Amino acid sequence: MKIRTPIAEKKSRLEIIPLIDIMFFLLASFMMITLQMQIVRTLKANLPTATLATSTKKPDIVNLNVNKDGQVSMDDTNITFPALLTMLTNRYSLNTNLPVYITGANDATHGSVMFVLDIVRRAGIRNVAIAVHASGDHSTP
Repeated sequence: MKIRTPIAEKKSRLEIIPLIDIMFFLLASFMMITLQMQIVRTLKANLPTATLATSTKKPDIVNLNVNKDGQVSMDDTNITFPALLTMLTNRYSLNTNLPVYITGANDATHGSVMFVLDIVRRAGIRNVAIAVHASGDHSTP
């Protein structure tokens, strides 16, 4: 004798789409964890250098040094401000991507460095960097 219940009998279904989602999440998690656990070890190698090959073109970079008196030097030679403006304008006309690095001595004033920066900007140069040293480095550039 079969006793029937008033509740309708449902067939069970196995949904595998959520299982696939969970497996992809676990796979991605394990991949990210193993990438962070990897220790990169390198060896220092002293590779031989070419003796016959020489650099034929020096990069066009202007290094300006400002000393404590506000004097500007380029390549260890002092240069006046009008001559600096003329030289920068001429070199900028040849290369519009001319980079300029301004280095101030430890005892150089902020105003003198900003004055040199203003001259560089008046020449039209926009690629300007001010070189700084770490606080532990007390050597004069």
